[in-house]
Amino acid sequence: MKAIGYAAKGGVEVLTELELPMPEPGPRDLRVAVRAVSVNPVDVKRRRWEDPPESSHPSVLGYDAAGVVEAVGSEVTFFKPGDEVFYAGAMDRPGTNSEFHLVDERIVGPKPASLSFTEAAALPLTSITAWEMLFDRMKVPYGLLKPCGTLLVLNGAGGVGSMLIQLANRLTGLTVIATASRLESVEWVRKLGARYVADHSKPIDEALHAIGFSGVDYIGAITTTPGSAPSLARAMNPQGHITLIDNFDDSIAPFKPKSITVSWEMMFTRSLFQTADMDVQHRLLKLVSDLVDAGMLRTTLTHVGGSLTAANLRLAHERIETGRTIGKTVLEGFQ
Repeated sequence: MKAIGYAAKGGVEVLTELELPMPEPGPRDLRVAVRAVSVNPVDVKRRRWEDPPESSHPSVLGYDAAGVVEAVGSEVTFFKPGDEVFYAGAMDRPGTNSEFHLVDERIVGPKPASLSFTEAAALPLTSITAWEMLFDRMKVPYGLLKPCGTLLVLNGAGGVGSMLIQLANRLTGLTVIATASRLESVEWVRKLGARYVADHSKPIDEALHAIGFSGVDYIGAITTTPGSAPSLARAMNPQGHITLIDNFDDSIAPFKPKSITVSWEMMFTRSLFQTADMDVQHRLLKLVSDLVDAGMLRTTLTHVGGSLTAANLRLAHERIETGRTIGKTVLEGFQ
């Protein structure tokens, strides 16, 4: 089968086209014919900084995918061949930048019927991350629409931010504030449901004061900058909660006087450690699919980068590296 991978860490030029054996599904695996994939910052980070675990075998990147179940393992119960699915894969298995891909059924959802494969591929990783941040880590009441505080979404126009805004706006009673600075980013986050927009070119506490807020109850820290902990602490109300998804090298001591809870979100934890509740992500994606079909959530696709070739994947990685993307970039399947 066709695939795109890399043999040694480096720039985008290390991404090359490969021919690999057809993978055989394990007991809980689906073999999916991949129709579309999305590119995420984690792809770029791994390509830049991580050599393949086995020097004699190239690594295939890619997490988000939408496609059709082509074969199933002996213990599969959630899906059958011919089902249309979407999912975000696992960090410790070959990625989705391939014609066919193996994935554990417990982290797969039914593709939204109202979306194309291309539109659906934009959603899984960011939906799971945003959902777990909001409801698993910060424990915001799901479905309770009466006012319950303020949420600040850092980098609101990015992939995770775009989903976090939608989930908080549609499924909770939170007042949503997003950070953005460019006009197109401001328009995007408002369209998704941010009631207020703070200019993230300023220290965040100053940006909040400029729009009339002395503090917030929750922060979804999609990205942070070195040295930002004091400003973030000043931006929070006492006994608030901040959830981080990126590396955070600052001391968390500034959060102590206000008894601020600091938690981490990594959506690969369940699959990486095969946790007992791993199938929560199957149910989560099914619910996201239902919400999309009901018109409550929308795809965050903003750019289609052509078919899945090494050249197009390199361009998609370069788009991510600019740090200025809005929403998600998707590549369609191999020609």
